[in-house]
Amino acid sequence: MTETQDTTGIQESGSAPSRRALIGWGGAGLALGAVVAGSAVALGDSGDDVSPAAAGTGAAVPFHGVNQAGIATPVQDRLHFAAFDVDTDDRAEFVQMLKDWTAAARRMTAGKAVGDGAYGGLAEAPPDDTGEALGLKPSRLTLTIGFGPSLFEKFGLTGQRPEALVDLPKFAGDNLEAARTGGDLCVQACADDPQVAVHAIRNLARIGFGKVSVRWSQLGFGKTSSTTPDAQTPRNLMGFKDGTRNIAGTETDRLKKFVWVGEQDGPEWMAGGSYLVARRIRMHIETWDRTSLQEQEDVFGRDKGEGAPVGKAKERDKPFLKAMKPDAHVRLAHPDSNHGSTILRRGYSFTDGTDGLGRLEAGLFFLAYQRDVREGFIRIQRNLATDALNEYIQHVGSAVFAVPPGVRDKDDWWGRTLFSKEA
Repeated sequence: MTETQDTTGIQESGSAPSRRALIGWGGAGLALGAVVAGSAVALGDSGDDVSPAAAGTGAAVPFHGVNQAGIATPVQDRLHFAAFDVDTDDRAEFVQMLKDWTAAARRMTAGKAVGDGAYGGLAEAPPDDTGEALGLKPSRLTLTIGFGPSLFEKFGLTGQRPEALVDLPKFAGDNLEAARTGGDLCVQACADDPQVAVHAIRNLARIGFGKVSVRWSQLGFGKTSSTTPDAQTPRNLMGFKDGTRNIAGTETDRLKKFVWVGEQDGPEWMAGGSYLVARRIRMHIETWDRTSLQEQEDVFGRDKGEGAPVGKAKERDKPFLKAMKPDAHVRLAHPDSNHGSTILRRGYSFTDGTDGLGRLEAGLFFLAYQRDVREGFIRIQRNLATDALNEYIQHVGSAVFAVPPGVRDKDDWWGRTLFSKEA
């Protein structure tokens, strides 16, 4: 949560293996929570990109590109994020899985079923697609993959681990749960329909069975940030607008400066990629709800109605930081208080029932993309050690990933630039 940012807050040669490959794509499913039905995948055959999608149209977002979709893409309404452990030490087997994942991702984001679909094949074999998204629209589904620090050790690629992919230090107030922290790789599925996003993660997990397993996952709703400057800033579960000057998907200069890894940054395989920090932030909702309006506004440094900074009239008015309390969230998170550090936010609210004590298990699933974790999230989060908001939140899950560049064409695959390298 911040003014411009917030930290509170695959060889694929055309198509995926068919149903006739039998068990490779079948096997155990993924245990998932209940999902609301919506829009997603129809049967078809073609990996070609479709025209760019406008928000709210249910259309498809192009899969191919210099950068992965799901970063600067206009933020969708729903999220299913999954971190995976790698269970194989066979590099060739893992690379083949990445190619199979790419084939499936290409089809699902285009609104098509995985492989040969959910029905009509051999009755003795599991279908290639789980089928819950049949007849649904693409719903602007994007799938974004990232590699965790531990992955580089597993496949003898320590020499290719980027310097910017650092292990996050322990920050003041952290209470991280091991079961919600880390991961060898991740997939971020964003869509305007929850069933589309869950379908995507479910099918990737099935394809990866025996090679990867889900370490932890998170469903999200109610986007708390926007990459479209003409849209109003969404509110978080505390009722406040935050990150009102988030980097827009159209701001190519700011994306180049703060988000995309340049060729000169190194390593070579990361050019066009980015770095992702994911944090599960629990909000102490019941305590917040008993806090006076004035204190709530002082904590954030903006008014609750319009979302304007202290002493200003509109949410995007330039803030006068000295008019805020020294420990106001906006003041401490602003680039002017962090030597210019800026990140791109794609956070989502979450509610996961109650904690057994009658309190909502709710908060912000914070996603931040940046060119360098050391100069982005780490610098900002350290400055937030005295944030007044810390009384009402706690970071309980954490992970960091290197997000490789995009898949360029139908012959390219997730992670090719890395796995074509030697240690």
